[in-house]
Amino acid sequence: MKKKMIKAGIIGASGYTGSELIRLLLLHPDVDISFVNSSTYTKKKVSDVFNDLIGETELVFSNKINNSVDVIFLCSGHKKSIKFLAENNIANETKIIDLSQDFRNNNYDESSKRKFTYGLPEINKTKISKSSNIANPGCFATAILLGLIPSFLNKISSGEVYVNAITGSTGAGILPTNKTHNSWRNNNISWYKPFEHQHLNEINNTINQISNNHNKLNLITYRGSFTRGIFCTAYYETHMEENEIIDIYKDYYKNHSFVYVSENEIDLKNVINTNKCLIHLLKKDNKILITSVIDNLIKGASGQAIQNLNIMFGIDEKKGLKLKGLIY
Repeated sequence: MKKKMIKAGIIGASGYTGSELIRLLLLHPDVDISFVNSSTYTKKKVSDVFNDLIGETELVFSNKINNSVDVIFLCSGHKKSIKFLAENNIANETKIIDLSQDFRNNNYDESSKRKFTYGLPEINKTKISKSSNIANPGCFATAILLGLIPSFLNKISSGEVYVNAITGSTGAGILPTNKTHNSWRNNNISWYKPFEHQHLNEINNTINQISNNHNKLNLITYRGSFTRGIFCTAYYETHMEENEIIDIYKDYYKNHSFVYVSENEIDLKNVINTNKCLIHLLKKDNKILITSVIDNLIKGASGQAIQNLNIMFGIDEKKGLKLKGLIY
């Protein structure tokens, strides 16, 4: 008997997150891509736009939407998901996974009457499994939250928390600006949106759900001279011993498929092209340093979206995501 495939559609399929979804879903044994939507490349072959997919697919970008699919991924920019749901009568049975910011903080869409679940599996797996609509977390939020959730749950910090996080150029989207263009970004580094990054509300809202009285989080974000990935360090004062904190982290993440606590120092390359988050902890005097690294396009976006799809449809969480890092 032929296995029933999950039919998927992608809106905004020609950006970085959309193209990564195509690449990963083509390898997913339980998913069939029914349509890939793009207003920029309508009627062009996907493999003509993304040459790495030559020989992998005959998909063509379309401006049409197939309402009979099981799940739609929304990969367009800020406020475009709200507009899409208002302008298109998507069947109630069709699940939505939104990769924009639109429903991470305000989880209800008035036009479609859809309520969204925040899609960080490491805190909301049970809710995700029962939900039809997911707000996929932001990339910075994912890296920072995974590094800090056990700390806030166990009230380990005794003061303000300080976070520094640097991201690759793909975090700025596929269309270059004067601050993301390669000629400016190459051999360069700069901070942006200090103490007011757009993911801060998302991070604080999530922490407030799991910890009623958490210490202030101070965030500085940087643009890095590399293509993909987020390298994040957080530190705070604590009287708890290093081995106790490590045990708390290992215990919390032992049943989560993609988060690993490393006893060795970690590098960004360890996670590139994977859905993993690696965490390392080191205590000096009365301060604990927490390092967390992810691939911003996979665990920070498209891979996490597929992880959420797997949970929503009750299949193996790792399906389509058993990826090896590109360390060379």
